[in-house]
Amino acid sequence: MTILGYSGFGWLPSLLYLLLIIVLGYRDQRRPETPFFIGLVQILILIVLIIHGILLYESIFNGERFVFGFAQDLSLMAWVGLSFYWIQSFFLPISSLRLMTISMAMFCAILPDLFPGSVISQRAVADPWFKAHFIVATFAVGFFSLSAMLAVLMNLQDRALRKGMANGMGGAPTWIESLPPLLTMESFLFRLLYVGYALLSMTVFSGLFFSQELFGKPLVFDHKTVFALLSWLLFSGLVVARLRVGLRGPTAVRWVLGGFVALLLTYVGTRFVAEVILQRT
Repeated sequence: MTILGYSGFGWLPSLLYLLLIIVLGYRDQRRPETPFFIGLVQILILIVLIIHGILLYESIFNGERFVFGFAQDLSLMAWVGLSFYWIQSFFLPISSLRLMTISMAMFCAILPDLFPGSVISQRAVADPWFKAHFIVATFAVGFFSLSAMLAVLMNLQDRALRKGMANGMGGAPTWIESLPPLLTMESFLFRLLYVGYALLSMTVFSGLFFSQELFGKPLVFDHKTVFALLSWLLFSGLVVARLRVGLRGPTAVRWVLGGFVALLLTYVGTRFVAEVILQRT
């Protein structure tokens, strides 16, 4: 499916996300959201997600080529994160994440138009195993991106609560008070982490043991492999600590953010340096 050609309309999702943010900001923040407004926003998010997804797919699987770079990776990460938020928002009170996820998607959606990436593989377009590996890896990073955003919110919420308690006051900023309880946030965070960790494990070990079949070359222990293993080890430690000793609070948040940074460096960071700083493709 083509929407008037990707090259001319790569900016469209970012514009639609911006309009969505304006709609959200126009509402009177002092009043609770009505069911009609919530339903309208959910429909609008879904429409923009569909357009974003179609354009992004066409920019990556471009004819007979597989085109990818740090911009496509970030855009995919934001798309998956917002999509999972959209699904979970029907079941959990996580509307406080909405503005952050839409803003991230708005910023990342335009990047493939500015940084078109490079041809990674000719054979990948027709290779179902490579596509499966790519999809699983994309969803893993998307889950962890949403986890990182949630961890940042939890950290801000925890600091505001501690500051209010220390000052003997309960008056936190309005947006802090609109967040779900910390225990609810934490439960949602680890739900994301468990799914993301399972997908990341599949990605890392399929890449390690089936590199020849997936990428057409034997495994090379370069910086990407090292950062992938490092991020997997960090998240493994977090999951084990959670299950064994009930790790939670600021320590868990730091583990999440540390693992996410290592995961970003696995591909996004190295491709950004190559494409933008060193001007190599």
